[in-house]
Amino acid sequence: MILVTGGAGYIGSHTVKMLIDRGKEILVVDNLSRGFKEAIHPKASFENADLLDFETLSKVINKYEIEAVVHFAAFAYVGESVENPQLYYNNNVVGSFNLIKAVTTKGIKKFVFSSTCSTYGNPIQVPISETETTKPINPYAKTKLMIENILEDFNTAYGLNYVALRYFNAAGCSEDGDIGESHNPETHLIPLVLQSMTEKGKQLKVFGDDYDTPDGTCIRDYIHVNDLADAHIRALDYLNNNDKPVVINLGTGDGNSVKDIINTSEKVTEKKANYVMNPRRPGDPAILVADNKKAKEVLGWTPKYKLEKIIETAWKWHLNKKY
Repeated sequence: MILVTGGAGYIGSHTVKMLIDRGKEILVVDNLSRGFKEAIHPKASFENADLLDFETLSKVINKYEIEAVVHFAAFAYVGESVENPQLYYNNNVVGSFNLIKAVTTKGIKKFVFSSTCSTYGNPIQVPISETETTKPINPYAKTKLMIENILEDFNTAYGLNYVALRYFNAAGCSEDGDIGESHNPETHLIPLVLQSMTEKGKQLKVFGDDYDTPDGTCIRDYIHVNDLADAHIRALDYLNNNDKPVVINLGTGDGNSVKDIINTSEKVTEKKANYVMNPRRPGDPAILVADNKKAKEVLGWTPKYKLEKIIETAWKWHLNKKY
C-alpha cells in the first residue's frame, strides 16, 4: 500500500487517480483543511488525520502495511506565507518532520516529496537545472527547502531513501472532468483567466508588461497535472530499483508568457478575457523555465501535454466544477 498525504488536494488527487488506475492500493491521509472530500478517489482508503498530531499519525501508519509514501500535504500560498510565516513553518515543516519521523520509526524506506522550483529564488541561469544554487525568497519556498534538508539528513542517518520533485507551474485538470483545480483564494494564472471570462465583474490583474521578454510579460513553465502525477509514479519505480536519493526538476522545458496564456485561452474557449495591466510585483523573475534533462534521464519521463491541451482540460473542469 502507498500512503499519499494531501490526496484530497489538487496534485495529490490526480496522482492517486493515476496510481489506482495502474492497480495500486492507496491510503489517503488528509485533514481536509484545504482539500476536498469529493476529490478523494472512491477506491482509496481514507484517514482524516493532521500531520501535526504525531500520535494519531503514528497510529494510522501502524494500522496499515505501507511500503512507500508520497507527500503532498502543505500550505502553498506565497503571499500568505509572507504575511503569516508562523503558520507555514508550523504546518509545512513540523508536519513534514512528524511524517518523516513516523515513517522512519516504522521502517518505511521509500519517500517521494512534493517540492518546488521556488527553492531556486531568482535564478542566475535559465533554463534552471538542479545544479542552480537554492536561494528561496519567501517562507513557503524556505519550508520546502528545509524539508529537503531533513530528508537528506534522515537518509544519511537512517537510510530513508527519497526523491524530491521540484515542480514548475502545475496546470490543467483530469481529462474526464472528475477532478480538477479548486483553490480558495485562487492564485494560479489559468483558472484566473478562465474566471475572468465567465464570472461577472471578475477581472484578471496582469503584473508587469515591461519585462525583458518578447511581449513584456513574465514567462513561466506550465506543466499538466497528469504529467506531474506520472512523474511521481516513476519516482516510486525509481525507489524500487535504486538506493540513491535524488532531487529532480519537473517542467516542460518550454516557457509561455502571461499573454500567451491569455491568447491561447481565448482561442480554446472562444471568449474574451477581462484583464487589466498592473505594475510589476516585487520578486517576480522575468523567466522561470525548467531544464528537465535529469527527469528524462533518471525517471525516463517526458511530459506529454502541450499548452492548448492543458487549457482545454482546465476549461472543461471550469464549466462543470464539482467542488
